[in-house]
Amino acid sequence: MYKYVIKRLLVIIPILLFIIFIVFIILNITPGDPASIILGRDSTPEAIEKLTIELGLDKPVLVRYFLYIKDAFTLDFGKSYRSGQPVFKEILAKFPTTLELAFLSVIGAAIIGIPLGILSAVKQYSFLDISLTVSALFLASIPGFWLGIMLILVFSLSLGLLPSSGIGGLKYFIMPTLTLALPSAAWISRMTRTTMLETMRMDYIRTAKAKGAGKQKIIWKHALPNTLLPVITMLGMTFAALLGGAMITEIVFGLPGVGNTIVTAIKMKDIPIVMGSTIFLATLFMLIMLAVDLVYAFIDPRIKAQFK
Repeated sequence: MYKYVIKRLLVIIPILLFIIFIVFIILNITPGDPASIILGRDSTPEAIEKLTIELGLDKPVLVRYFLYIKDAFTLDFGKSYRSGQPVFKEILAKFPTTLELAFLSVIGAAIIGIPLGILSAVKQYSFLDISLTVSALFLASIPGFWLGIMLILVFSLSLGLLPSSGIGGLKYFIMPTLTLALPSAAWISRMTRTTMLETMRMDYIRTAKAKGAGKQKIIWKHALPNTLLPVITMLGMTFAALLGGAMITEIVFGLPGVGNTIVTAIKMKDIPIVMGSTIFLATLFMLIMLAVDLVYAFIDPRIKAQFK
């Protein structure tokens, strides 16, 4: 297993280099001059030119790319154009908010989605199954920003139960968590249902039934462990995606997270922050997927044997 982990960690390096290249080139060929944005409309051409040279933006794009890679290997990711703070100092200051939101959302999605998926599979083709299917399709198709705004209108403006924006305690995360968890729960519910139905048709389930095993034992002891394998993958991917994909939700609810920081950095053409955030989140995503594979090995011995 150690060899497998080392191989996966080594694969991260070329993937990161490719991601850095694509994002760096896109940021540098899109319209917008960072020096002009930083100094504002009233700045003089001389001041803009001076700042451009100070930031190293007067060099060709490929030269800047290789210089960035060189500095990145020494863990120097530059400083924010906007705040002057080291990139990772600014990102790590915002990350706890995003991490808490993603963690609460994926836990909520699992708590809602897995039981409903099992119930839907057990009650296949019943009124309950059809109702849950329709509800899941509805939730999965709702845009996140619309759901967030509707929650604000109901629970903040109409009922006055929850704060509409900002951060200051667990209650500030209730609506953002629901905004992210409900659509994710819909997908997890459908995945659980499909996998459970496939598992219930396996030969070892028929054998357990023939030996007189009760329905509850068959579901919870025999079928559920194998059902959860693809669901765990989906939960891992959902968690990793939420770490970098909760931008709109963070903006709607005014949460000072990494997603909000990235959007602001893109508007300000703050290239170091965008690049640092991309590297940070891409690395996290790949490490989380590696962790999911290792969890597989503990759940299913057959997969563990493949790591040797």
